[in-house]
Amino acid sequence: MENEEQYMRQAIGLAQQAVANGDHPFGALLVRRGVVVLTAVNSVHTDHDITRHAELNLVSQAARQFSPQFLAECTLVTSTEPCAMCAGAIYWSGISHIIFGCSAAALGAIAGGDFLIPCAEIFARGSRPVTVLGPMLEEVGTAVHQQYWPHLR
Repeated sequence: MENEEQYMRQAIGLAQQAVANGDHPFGALLVRRGVVVLTAVNSVHTDHDITRHAELNLVSQAARQFSPQFLAECTLVTSTEPCAMCAGAIYWSGISHIIFGCSAAALGAIAGGDFLIPCAEIFARGSRPVTVLGPMLEEVGTAVHQQYWPHLR
């Protein structure tokens, strides 16, 4: 896929938008054949639902709008490596490529937390391949988290 860094910067911009909305700093977009077809932000606080991660919001919307064949040709670009819940949703949707910015390990070092499993480990357990690229522009991606999480401690 061309313009990977441009898409990553857009995903990080969506993470900043999530913060402006009062939510956690995560953003994601879905790209097919060089066209952004969907975007989503984290809405955990605004929706009062802990499952409303940016990737899950995106996958839920995509699964309702597009066929499995369409999704198989898509790349999900996300500001931060998908958690186990989101990785499962991505896998079951049929999306075949993932690009992430901030790694789960870097997020854990900034925000704390546990259950930080690299998404490639989760995808490796499936019967169909999912290509994972990342971290990409990790310094830019972690900056959003460094600004957000310290003020909550």
